[in-house]
Amino acid sequence: MKKRIVLALGGNALQKQGEVSAEAQKKVANEVGEMVAELAPSYEIVLAHGNGPQVGNILIHEENASTEAAPAMPLETTVAMSQGQIGYWLTQAIDNAFIKRGRTAKVATVVSQVVVSRDDPAFKNPTKPIGQFYTAREALKLAKEKGWTVKEDAGRGWRRVVPSPKPIDIVEKKTISELIADGAIVIAAGGGGIPVYRTKILKRLKGVDAVIDKDYAAEKLAELVKADIFVSVTAVPNACVGFGTPEEKALGKVTVSEVEKYLPEFKAGSMLPKVQAAISFAKKGGTGIITDIDHLKDALKGKAGTIITK
Repeated sequence: MKKRIVLALGGNALQKQGEVSAEAQKKVANEVGEMVAELAPSYEIVLAHGNGPQVGNILIHEENASTEAAPAMPLETTVAMSQGQIGYWLTQAIDNAFIKRGRTAKVATVVSQVVVSRDDPAFKNPTKPIGQFYTAREALKLAKEKGWTVKEDAGRGWRRVVPSPKPIDIVEKKTISELIADGAIVIAAGGGGIPVYRTKILKRLKGVDAVIDKDYAAEKLAELVKADIFVSVTAVPNACVGFGTPEEKALGKVTVSEVEKYLPEFKAGSMLPKVQAAISFAKKGGTGIITDIDHLKDALKGKAGTIITK
């Protein structure tokens, strides 16, 4: 029996040196395709991915081209657009990598809705910056006109900020599980998923302008599809404590209780959600891994990366 793995790729994983053109990002997607083709004989593979740079670019195009006749799409719709865009790149790259090896692949991208709670405290405290930078005057004008929350971003200018609620379910979980069981490599929960909530009375789905953290959504996906291993694929081979200091130390094989002692050292918006997601999955009896693409194969064998178990 093959082990089932969920690989969570960062949105920046499809960019090198900030290149934003489709062709440049397709080239990087090809590297992911090669990796998946190498792992496929040994594992059932589910891919999740971030979309920060990509959805940011879509928003910039939408906002700058918006007119009364063709208004800009809302954030939850642009997340869906980015899922299709990145899913297309990855699906094609995986298919081509299999053909190169004389094999065929079943690959499917599932545009995924991720359920959040309307009572999540994140809705009262939007913190996730998205889209382009504005001057203070522009930002305050947009806040008044569109009802946005805006904040200064690290002295670089003003940006819109949106809630980042926690995922509680994935609408398409049954479909995703059926595709995996049928032998497909599935790309799902892209960009943390399209944030939706269920209405209280009729339980109908409605989209909401928010951004779900990719690692939390990917961990929820791993839980729901009963994966054996969850991997946050990032830019560094290990999670480190004392990062950037003479006492810097890479974490290797650790238990949940051991790594929880270091949580205050990890930065929100950077390594912290990756570590928290890996811990959450390990607590449910799986294996949580943090590593980069170059060390992924060894990490899956227990020979590299940060490996967290119960």
